Amino acid sequence: MMIKPEISWADFEKIDIRCGTIVSVDDFEKARNPSYQLEIDFGDLGIKKSSAQITSLYQKDELIGKQVMAVVNFPKKQIANFFSECLVMGVYGEDKKDVTLLTPSLPVKNGMPIG
Repeated sequence: MMIKPEISWADFEKIDIRCGTIVSVDDFEKARNPSYQLEIDFGDLGIKKSSAQITSLYQKDELIGKQVMAVVNFPKKQIANFFSECLVMGVYGEDKKDVTLLTPSLPVKNGMPIG
């Protein structure tokens, strides 16, 4: 596995990673790879949308109420007819198809930053 180049603390501080709760999940029919369209509540930051290729390990009904980590300061990205407003974070499996979501071990307030 390739190791990425070293970054500075200032580089890391530019990334805004927050915890949010998934409030809705829909199939993303127009995506190239099997995906869900998520709406995630980030508290004071509001509800943001994201596309996530997590269909192999997660069913829609089990995702509702799940807290996840996401980068919230990327620009919007259009994927087919959908605009993703944040990047949900997960750990890739060996085949890069199975993604395990990053979640807090205890419940936290929506919108709290990662540090």
